[in-house]
Amino acid sequence: MDTVNMSEARRRLSDLVRAAERGESVTITRRGKQVARLVPVEQEPLRPLPDLSEFRASITVKGKPLSQTVIEMRAEERY
Repeated sequence: MDTVNMSEARRRLSDLVRAAERGESVTITRRGKQVARLVPVEQEPLRPLPDLSEFRASITVKGKPLSQTVIEMRAEERY
């Protein structure tokens, strides 16, 4: 863990944020007393997406396909 004073933290903020991205933590002091800590954000593990194949198979389509309807509407608009 690195310790920097307030004025140095202002000058090196970009460097300190990069250090936090790498997993390091930085303590910021004012007049020798700790006042803040810059730490990396804890990433929540991504949840896997659910398998929707069963749901997709259960969907029934009524009437003609939407793509056919769009093609017909475009043809009507041209003339």
